[in-house]
Amino acid sequence: MVSLALRLILVVTLFTGCQIGHVIYVSYSHLSMLNSARPIEDVLKEGKLTEEQKRKILLTQEVKEFAYDKLGIKKSKNYSEYVDLGRQFVVYNVNASEKWKFEPYLWNFPVIGKAPYIGFFSEEKALEESRAMQKKNYDTSVGGVSAYSTLGNLTDPLLSSMLNYSDYQLSNTIIHELVHTHLFIKDNINFNERLAVFVANKGTEMFYLQKEGAGSATLKKVRDENSDDELFSKFISGEITALKKWYSDFDHSKNLPPEEKEKLREERLHQIAVNFDAQLKPKLKTRSYKGFFSKKFNNADLIGFNTYMKNLDDFEKVYQQVGANIPAFLKKCEELTKVDDAEAELHKWATTAAPTPSP
Repeated sequence: MVSLALRLILVVTLFTGCQIGHVIYVSYSHLSMLNSARPIEDVLKEGKLTEEQKRKILLTQEVKEFAYDKLGIKKSKNYSEYVDLGRQFVVYNVNASEKWKFEPYLWNFPVIGKAPYIGFFSEEKALEESRAMQKKNYDTSVGGVSAYSTLGNLTDPLLSSMLNYSDYQLSNTIIHELVHTHLFIKDNINFNERLAVFVANKGTEMFYLQKEGAGSATLKKVRDENSDDELFSKFISGEITALKKWYSDFDHSKNLPPEEKEKLREERLHQIAVNFDAQLKPKLKTRSYKGFFSKKFNNADLIGFNTYMKNLDDFEKVYQQVGANIPAFLKKCEELTKVDDAEAELHKWATTAAPTPSP
């Protein structure tokens, strides 16, 4: 077995350039975690897991094979090993945004390029980064994450934190992360994350339709969640567009005290919550979004919605254009590796003539 130190050197030599200190930290943390990974078949035999944990682990293997066989996602060794983290979250992500623009701060990394988030294996390190960005006058938010992908550059183990999800959420997460190993375009994070959200939603519905049949209670939950995602995507897309315009139109020439300006900004942000309660909340079938706007939030809190949920209808339109077929859809999306702005090109496909289905 290659030693941890040697593997770290191999990884770091690939990651030359910006954010090198963070890359070393993340690489070391991930490889340290891999050192405690055990083959899933061994873990299942050891008798240290509860029956519920075993059942969920077996479910992940079933979902993984479904993703390979039915969704056309390329095979990998991901999720063939298991790591007991002993904590709720594997990493903590930090988002930051300009205060008077809806514009994310972008950290620059090798492999993935510019990203509107940065992850830490320690909550305290994430909070330190958040405080540092606040001192630079950015809005920030910090949140725990139960899973992530190394995009096929390293093996991703199944994490104990992922078993806290419900069955269908776990299934969705496995597909989401596997999509990243299939297709990930550098400097196009918004496209990559929205693609994974879209395919995971469709794929999870297909999985439970095959596994449990059309009358399945789980399938109904999945369809309700997907319906809410579609409604929320349309709502938040419009709200983000309107918020960007408000910032652009704001008259900074008015000689207002900083606290008065901030009060106006907070009132404008709160208007999103008011609109949510009036326009969208009564239509939702699940509780997935019902708690978010009940607390105070800022631009950075909205950045995650912008990254993952904005304009999902563009994906739906192109999906329908290629025959509502996930393998064909992924094949079509692979063409976007040839353009600079995958998100813009996808929007062009969605709003102009139907693309020719890939053979």
